[in-house]
Amino acid sequence: MSKVPLPTQIKLHKKSRTLELSYEDKTFELSAEYLRVHSPSAEVRGHGIGNGVLQTGKKHVGIKELIPSGNYALKIVFDDGHDSGIYTWDCLHDLAYNHDQYWQEYLQKLADAGESRDGGMIAIGR
Repeated sequence: MSKVPLPTQIKLHKKSRTLELSYEDKTFELSAEYLRVHSPSAEVRGHGIGNGVLQTGKKHVGIKELIPSGNYALKIVFDDGHDSGIYTWDCLHDLAYNHDQYWQEYLQKLADAGESRDGGMIAIGR
């Protein structure tokens, strides 16, 4: 059984495209974009170590629906059609508490690949 605390409250804010997760000690607002690009799905993470696919063009993605998956996870349905990620409570806790680090790593990967959050290639001048 997981020792990670469960959220005490979960709120979907469709207008701001964020998911609010409250824990006993802290509340987090995670953007739909952040959750989408860090989806635990095989489409994003790959089928093995090092096989992940960098997600681009997700800046304006929203969350259509949250579906409980048993009592251990949430299935998040995004408005770009992605719906195969099952976000366990452990996964959501990790994404919330390590947001800043993971977001900076994602932005660096985009920059290294010459990609952008809007989906177009970044023009690099000489």
